[in-house]
Amino acid sequence: MLPQATLDQAEALLVTCRARGWKIATAESCTGGLIAASLTAIAGSSDVVDRGFVTYSNEAKHDMLAVDAALIARAGAVSQDVARAMAEGALARSAADVAVSVTGVAGPGGGSASKPVGLVWFGLATREGVISEHVIFPGDRSAVRAATVAHALAMIERAARQAVTV
Repeated sequence: MLPQATLDQAEALLVTCRARGWKIATAESCTGGLIAASLTAIAGSSDVVDRGFVTYSNEAKHDMLAVDAALIARAGAVSQDVARAMAEGALARSAADVAVSVTGVAGPGGGSASKPVGLVWFGLATREGVISEHVIFPGDRSAVRAATVAHALAMIERAARQAVTV
């Protein structure tokens, strides 16, 4: 069950994208489809949500989104470059106007000094370009994943509200 605040945020995003005429695609690793789930939990979302890619493994990132395997090997799955490539791949393989991607270390294990638990890289692509950012979220696995969903929805909302796309 998704928190009501997330559902409210998703519903507001759908209204904004609907007004702009945008369709959304998601490319998710550490959230395992929760961003798409939050959007599709809202009745009538099919006019805005085009598709979601759950690319948890490196092979899925490569196979489904055409993220270069050499890039993943060089930069690591949890990296700015891979987040950007995931968003670009989702946009290229969809009818969406905006694609958001997430790749991170949700924990409790898997972290390192350079990539601590809670680190999430985000990518956001439109037909005009791609941006990326990262956040280190506190808390346990559930908290990191929930915060990641909220942040991803907020990124799309900001882009959709801009007069000029990214």
